Amino acid sequence: MNPILVISVIAIYFLVLMGISYFTSKNNDNLTFFTANRQSPWYLVAFGMIGASLSGVTFISVPGEVGNTAFAYFQVVLGYLVGYFVIATVLLPLYYKLNLISIYTYLEQRFGFYSYKSGAFFFLLSRIVGSSFRLFLVAGVLQLAIFDAYDWPFSITVAVTIALIWLYTFRGGIKTIVWTDTLQTLFMISAVAISIYLIKDALDVSWLQLSDKISNSGYSKIFIWDWQSGQNFFKQFISGAFIAIVMTGLDQDMMQKNLTCRSLKDAQKNMFWFCVVLVIVNFMFLSMGALLYVYAAEMNISIPARTDDLYPLLALEHFPLVAGIVFLLGITAAAYSSADSALTALTTSFCVDFLGLGNNDKPISKKIRIRVHLVFSVILFLVILGFKAINDQSVITAVFVAAGYTYGPILGLFTFGLITKYSLKDKWVPLVAVLSPIISYIINLNSEAWLYGYKFGFEILVVNGLLTFLGLFLIRKKDSLQAQFN
Repeated sequence: MNPILVISVIAIYFLVLMGISYFTSKNNDNLTFFTANRQSPWYLVAFGMIGASLSGVTFISVPGEVGNTAFAYFQVVLGYLVGYFVIATVLLPLYYKLNLISIYTYLEQRFGFYSYKSGAFFFLLSRIVGSSFRLFLVAGVLQLAIFDAYDWPFSITVAVTIALIWLYTFRGGIKTIVWTDTLQTLFMISAVAISIYLIKDALDVSWLQLSDKISNSGYSKIFIWDWQSGQNFFKQFISGAFIAIVMTGLDQDMMQKNLTCRSLKDAQKNMFWFCVVLVIVNFMFLSMGALLYVYAAEMNISIPARTDDLYPLLALEHFPLVAGIVFLLGITAAAYSSADSALTALTTSFCVDFLGLGNNDKPISKKIRIRVHLVFSVILFLVILGFKAINDQSVITAVFVAAGYTYGPILGLFTFGLITKYSLKDKWVPLVAVLSPIISYIINLNSEAWLYGYKFGFEILVVNGLLTFLGLFLIRKKDSLQAQFN
């Protein structure tokens, strides 16, 4: 594609985001930045969360992975439904009852200072690494599509990318994010829908015949029962449930959106419709993935060595121009819808959880909030350049996967708090929170040798959470809870 065309498309896209930021940040205060004054329409939050729950990695990798594991990923998606039910019926009532800005303040009320800081720290670590990795991938696409033609260094690409996010989020915060996420979700879904339509048109078949092509392609198998396989149904389903709980229900980024709804009832409606739409959208991604392989086979197009490259290759080089445009909009929206809300959530968590702002005797200062917002933008910039310096995809991916281990301690802390009546020897909690991911990683590396060929998949998260829970049980106090938690 012509770099001028690419620049024009992305420039118009960001002008629209800036316009949304302008209108949503009028007469805003700090409470608006962090909670949107709890006035967000639940249906906007539900739709926008689709984009935030997906990412540039998902946008490219899920369709590409169909060539390796067919529709097995849909087993994880089905597990999400269980996780979202727990969020709607257990976690959201708790958060609204305690009127939380940062969900990790629950840990302070329940266990104490060190538990609180441990939970917040692991969230910050997870989001910094995860968001940086997603932006790294998108910056790489923009570098190839635009900036290489002008010999601009990668650092400039990253700086421009993060600066754009900062500009449309620093004033409106979560109120702006609710609206921009809605737009970005629309672009993502449109990109998939248009791609499917263009493949149908190119293959000159009816919708029924297109469905038959997916069914007969060999790529549409969903359920896998081999217990040693990483794609075993029970492993994937259970993992999906826990992934939903930790990466939505115990994640400040995702819950901050839910907590902008007017009431608990609205937040629960949001969660219900969000999970319904998310299942449909993920099935669309998988169906498109199967069709990409069918199209490549019928058009005698070689499959790239890296399956992640299949969708970009076809969209930018083989599909009509409109497909390339919607692909760029889709991947940009996928990355930014997760990165912009992550930047806001990082700012919120640090201001509330580490600076202690937001209570009656220490109100949130707008000046401090803007500085924190800027500092986290710089941190993301530096981490992305660090990924570039490593320049080894396997190492970078390993770092990203390792970030997933950091949700285990958060899962263990919240679970222990919700289902037991024990208090803790609080100062020992950080040690437990650090050791659990390390032990989980060692178990994962040696599972096939130690467990008769058993290979962990996503369910290592459950092991991590369980180890944290057991560690907390060992440092429990025998006294009962404070009266408010009885």
